Amino acid sequence: MSILFILAIVLVVVGFIGTVLPALPGATLIFGGLALAAYADNFAKVGWVTLTVLAVLAALSFTVDFLATMFGAKRVGASKLAIIGAAVGTLGGLALGVVGVLIGPFVGAVAGELLHQRKHPRESIAHASKVGIGAWLGFLFGTVAKLIIASVMIGIFAAVYASNS
Repeated sequence: MSILFILAIVLVVVGFIGTVLPALPGATLIFGGLALAAYADNFAKVGWVTLTVLAVLAALSFTVDFLATMFGAKRVGASKLAIIGAAVGTLGGLALGVVGVLIGPFVGAVAGELLHQRKHPRESIAHASKVGIGAWLGFLFGTVAKLIIASVMIGIFAAVYASNS
């Protein structure tokens, strides 16, 4: 096995872990590893069509990540400020590691909703908490979706590679 194939495997494994852990661009690393494996084989078994499909799936993974959190908050009646807060909280949470990624969407959505509804503090806190939970559930859904997309990427590559062996 060549050093390029070993590096490709490492990239795919680290990328798969990165679909859950913060600060690792999971789908990008998976795509890079799969493209490297195709290159190492001189594109004999996996060509540009498959790699294009994998690139689209990698891009979809990024889109799902941000949209799921925002739609989760919106579904429970979040204001625009809460939706923006959920997105900012997700990004800000990256700097704090796993804990930050887990609580960032919630905190951002709650803060945004509280800024939006300053009139009735008790009602605002209860509603803001509901919005925060919606944002967190959206984030959780997004993580599951990213894991599915990553698995599909690896599965497509493996199926095409095996069928051309």
